[in-house]
Parts: sequence; C-alpha cells; structure tokens
Amino acid sequence: MSGTVLAEAPERAARPAPVRPGRRYRPGGRWRRAASPVLLVAVWEAAARSGLLSPEKLPAPSAVLATGWRLSRDGTLATHLLDSFTRAGLGLLIGGGLALLLGAVAGLLRLGDDLVDPPVQMARMLPHLGLVPLLIIWVGIGESLKISLVALGAFFPIYFNTYAGIRDIDERLVEAARTCGLGLLARLRHVVLPGALPALFLGLRLAIGAAWLSLVVGEQVNAQTGIGFLMMEAREFSQTDVVVLGLVVYALLGLLSDLALRVAERRTLTWRRGLRAS
Repeated sequence: MSGTVLAEAPERAARPAPVRPGRRYRPGGRWRRAASPVLLVAVWEAAARSGLLSPEKLPAPSAVLATGWRLSRDGTLATHLLDSFTRAGLGLLIGGGLALLLGAVAGLLRLGDDLVDPPVQMARMLPHLGLVPLLIIWVGIGESLKISLVALGAFFPIYFNTYAGIRDIDERLVEAARTCGLGLLARLRHVVLPGALPALFLGLRLAIGAAWLSLVVGEQVNAQTGIGFLMMEAREFSQTDVVVLGLVVYALLGLLSDLALRVAERRTLTWRRGLRAS
C-alpha cells in the first residue's frame, strides 16, 4: 500500500525563485564617466603651460580656478550667480507653467488642439533669440527682457513634450479606468499623469538647457548684474580668464540642474523599467 502511494505521489522538483531584474553592478561605472572630462582638462592645462595656448586667448584651467577663487572670496561671484539663478528660475516658472497648461489643454481637448496647437507650431519656427529687437520694443531692456527670453526658451520643449506625452497614452487604459468607475479627476491622476510623466521630465530637461542658453544672451543686453554681465565686462578689459570662468559657471549650472532632475526622475518613476546600456 505504501509503495502504491509513493508511486502515485508526484515528485516536485525544486524550482528557483524568479529573479527580479535590477541594476547591474558596474565596477567603477560612476568614475568612468568622469575620465574623459578630467583628461580634457589635463590636456588643456598641459597645452597652456607648454605655450601651445596663449594666455590671452585661452588661459590654463589653474588660472581660471584661481580667478574663480578670488571672485568667490570677495563675494562678486556669489552676487552675480544669485541674480542669474533668480532670472532663470522666474523665466522657467513662467514659461514652463504656461507651456504645461497649454500642452495639457491641446492634448486633452479636441477644441484645445484645434485652437492652441496651430499657432504654437507656427511660433516654434521662429528663433526666439532672434526676437531680441522686438522684445526690446515690447518689454524694454530691463529685467523683463531677460526673464522673457528664458520663458520663451523653456516654453517650447515643455509644451511639445506635454502634448506628446498625453497623446501617446494608450486609449485602452483610459477606457479601462472609465469602465472601473473612475471619474475625470481620478483618470487624470491615476492614468494620464503617470503616462505623461516620462515625456514631461524629458521636456523639463530640455527646457532647463534652453533656459540657461537664453540667459547667456539676455544678460548681455544692458545688464548690471549676472554671469553674462560679468563676462561682457571682462571682455571690455580683455580678462579672458573671467570670460572662461563665466562659461564654466554656466556649464556647471546646466550640469547640476540636469543631474538634480535625473535624480528626481529616477525617484518619481520607480515603476518604469527601461532598456539599460550594457
């Protein structure tokens, strides 16, 4: 009897537990990204010290760093940096907020698409930095000009990515949410917003880069403070080290902004599993 029972009992083979895909460990992956910039700076320093690069044309990185330290100690760099950061933040807030609103209206409503999208499509063909003479006539040459340029630069990336992010959502998901009894606000919160977030983050990253680029131009028009003004003033006195320092500051501001946004995106979109580089 016991032999029959043992013969009829199925043998259960031990199966390994499913492994959840995760981030691959790459030894030295973080430091490897810094290798090429460090190499470029080292070559630049060696070329400047050997005389291949004239100090009047392109000073050595050590000289630029010394200039930055000098301007930081007396508070000059901090003052100009704060003004530039304020202009960029206000312009990004105004342009990004308007773009988010119009992009959502055009993406969600058929009437909004018909009324909003055509003029925006026409306006995006105009180089916003080429509108400086017209903006001077409209808003003057004060702070409004700088903020308007930043707002224009930030508007189009956020608008188009908001519009595309909403339109790329699978309509079957919205219909399923409606079938489950979710109201309009609930569908927007639980279906539309999560589906559009990846495109929104991409648009914001592009908008931040365009904002800093626009600020470079805006602060060179009748400005009294800001990194752009510091560079223009240094050009008048042939202070190449200060000009290069301003460019480095702009580059670092853009890099740090993009890095902060990547961290926020990674923490917000924890549910997304995209293709990772091998």
